[in-house]
Amino acid sequence: MKPFMDRDFLLETETARQLFHGIAETQPLVDYHCHISPREIYENRRFNDLTEVWLGGRQPDGSYFGDHYKWRVMRSNGVPEDYVTGDKPAYERYLKFVEALQLAIGNPMVHWCNLELRQFFGVDKPLTPATAQEIWDICADKLQNDPGLTVRGIIERANVAFIGTTDDPADSLEWHEKLAADPSVKVRVCPSFRPDKAINIHKPGFVEYIGKLAASVGRESLPTVEDVCGALTERLEFFAKMGCRASDHGLDYIPFRPAAPEQVNAVYLRALRGEAITPEEAEQYQTAILLCLGRAYHRLNIAMQLHYSCYRNANERLFAALGPDTGFDMIAQTSCGVQIAQLLSALDRTGECPKTILYSLNGVDNDMLGTLAGCFQSDEVPGKIQVGSAWWFMDTRDGMEAQLRSLANLGLLGNFVGMLTDSRSFLSYARHDYFRRIFCNLIGKWVENGEFPNDEQALRRIVEGVSYRNAARYFGL
Repeated sequence: MKPFMDRDFLLETETARQLFHGIAETQPLVDYHCHISPREIYENRRFNDLTEVWLGGRQPDGSYFGDHYKWRVMRSNGVPEDYVTGDKPAYERYLKFVEALQLAIGNPMVHWCNLELRQFFGVDKPLTPATAQEIWDICADKLQNDPGLTVRGIIERANVAFIGTTDDPADSLEWHEKLAADPSVKVRVCPSFRPDKAINIHKPGFVEYIGKLAASVGRESLPTVEDVCGALTERLEFFAKMGCRASDHGLDYIPFRPAAPEQVNAVYLRALRGEAITPEEAEQYQTAILLCLGRAYHRLNIAMQLHYSCYRNANERLFAALGPDTGFDMIAQTSCGVQIAQLLSALDRTGECPKTILYSLNGVDNDMLGTLAGCFQSDEVPGKIQVGSAWWFMDTRDGMEAQLRSLANLGLLGNFVGMLTDSRSFLSYARHDYFRRIFCNLIGKWVENGEFPNDEQALRRIVEGVSYRNAARYFGL
């Protein structure tokens, strides 16, 4: 029997072990999509205990912030919400999570938590109810006193070279400006452009958001769709000056329904007046904005990330109580591959198709996206159109392997830009270690099965590329 999560965890062959320990393990990290706070990086926040860093909870503004993967594990064990996101004592909340974790066999949460404990705290024993108090005490002491376990210390210990946060177009980016001006900050932290609120014309809060967007460019209103495009482009140019490398769109599905400008404008004006619009009319407006932004992304060399196929806030009662991004989202079944192709083709016709990374929350789409990507590659950069890493509910071992196998079958795995955290937790950098082990194990098996040459130079190029170099090249670091 193998020991639990030892040095060679998930590395089943000698080739896999050589690739991981000899190459992948020491590569810098490019975390090009995450949801961590630039303010907490600048202020170099120090957490008090594992509950703060793992579970979070209610924030001063009334919102909830934390790792909703862990919240879902607790809820699945029947844990009352007061312990999940509520104000029960910190140790009691932590212990409820540890108790639930003992039933999570086969869930990557077991691996993630133990990898984080080993990488950042030097804890080499499994997290169980029997070890919970000891591990709590060790981690609390280090979080409160170890100079290397502040937010910046965690980032440095994880060997992070670049962080792309997720930011609203109307954001002042004041914390990014402070980070850029602080010579003591050793990692490059740049904003990513997330314009969903300006695109989702059919969702609550759209009219209020357009007013906020107008104010961000010094205007009282944005009376036309052309004005909305102009405001978004102005903000995008400011983001680019602040080092923005990527945009991010989190849409239910990717629409493509072009219409005449006057028709789109009529839809927009009706929405501003609070009148109902049809799904087809919403798609007309969304298409116009996506085309406008796609051209701007290309001009500014900003990658366009498209995330889709998530049904959000499925539990209406708890969404009303806790708000978005609190663990009540699910995989959706959508069929928009043709629309994505039409969107990219429309941009390609004028030579304005940007670098694009495509993510579906439904693993069924892997092969479709792989063939779609192959239709729009160019000599601008290797792998210009990417099938993104296994996202959200798919970033399990099985999900990662399925995405990697599909990409290898249908594209060039060696040009993949690799892993991201997509996380709200600073300790989640351990997920890069998890991904690299899975990746090295997969290709190590292919080599040992005689499916790829045991060519040290070629394998080094592939492993260094997928671990770090491809992302550095793709995002111009």
